[in-house]
Amino acid sequence: MSSPFTRTSLSFALIFFGLVFQGAQAEAAEKKAYFAGGCFWCVESDFESLAGVAEVVSGYTGGTTANPTYKAVTKGGTGHYEAVEISYDDSVIDYDRLLHDFFRSVDPTDAGGQFCDRGDSYRTAIFVSNSAERAAAEKAKAEAQSELGRTIVTPILDASEFYVAEDYHQDYYKSKELVLTRRGPKSKANAYKFYRKACRRDDRIRQLWGDAAPFAS
Repeated sequence: MSSPFTRTSLSFALIFFGLVFQGAQAEAAEKKAYFAGGCFWCVESDFESLAGVAEVVSGYTGGTTANPTYKAVTKGGTGHYEAVEISYDDSVIDYDRLLHDFFRSVDPTDAGGQFCDRGDSYRTAIFVSNSAERAAAEKAKAEAQSELGRTIVTPILDASEFYVAEDYHQDYYKSKELVLTRRGPKSKANAYKFYRKACRRDDRIRQLWGDAAPFAS
């Protein structure tokens, strides 16, 4: 017969390994995707609306300058794109779906920027971390090009260090913090809505993708 000590030790061991297993499952389920789609406020807003996406962080990647700032990136010369890091649960939404929605949330035929935002930092791109992601991205690009009937110029690039953008850029689209605009003080959320409409982002996406556009309102 087992001693009480042995039974207690076995119980603690089972609990410990159970917690380790649950942690491993959670870690395995959470993945990250890196996209550049013009203004990162818009990409963050779009993808945070998807079930299975835990968080979207605005930042910079693809360039050579360490610890870039918004001012430096938008001025040019850093090589960085405005980009986002998407943390998602692949038991709820997979990488293929993210790729599908990404292509249909941008103008992938525009090599000079996106909508009213012009310049290298506003170009589209997909940053892949391994060969499986690259294969998935190439397949999604080919499917999107076939559907659109036009050449897609969005490059598929090896992922490099992702630098988180300044705090004031994070969750800009839903912040109640006031900012001064040309039309007077507005919450960031309202300033974002005005910017997106004035930039005609959704108009252009609807023109390109029609009912296939997942986020255009």
